[in-house]
Amino acid sequence: MTDRPPLPPFSRETAAQKVQAAEDAWNSRDPERVALAYSEDSIWRNRETFLTGRAEIVAFLTSKWERELEYALRKNLWCFEENRIAVRFQYECHDRSGQWWRSYGNELWEFNQQGLMVRREASINDVPIAERERRIHGPRPKNKDQSSLPVR
Repeated sequence: MTDRPPLPPFSRETAAQKVQAAEDAWNSRDPERVALAYSEDSIWRNRETFLTGRAEIVAFLTSKWERELEYALRKNLWCFEENRIAVRFQYECHDRSGQWWRSYGNELWEFNQQGLMVRREASINDVPIAERERRIHGPRPKNKDQSSLPVR
């Protein structure tokens, strides 16, 4: 098994690094790249969908990014302990009809000793927005910190 640094137990700095690495991977919209952060037998709850293993994760993300066009994400560290991290996030995308959406969510992550995520639980709510209301445009600029996301 390959290690995926940073490894638990997490400090504030290493937890923030893990969150930023996840944001960067998801913003690539590359399901294979994203799936490498998860253990072979990782379990997920994403809204009403339950998944087990990398193959299901890749299939889910492939389908997701076929529907959620121009997807752009921001994640923020909420809290951490030992091998667990809680994250708040927002992402924006549009559907094939051109309707823009902002999705608000919380994730709970659990990692094994190799730094691979073995469990991910995501609760997500979607709000329709006008294109002019967008505030997330592509990946986070390298010089931008993980400042808090506004609630609205």
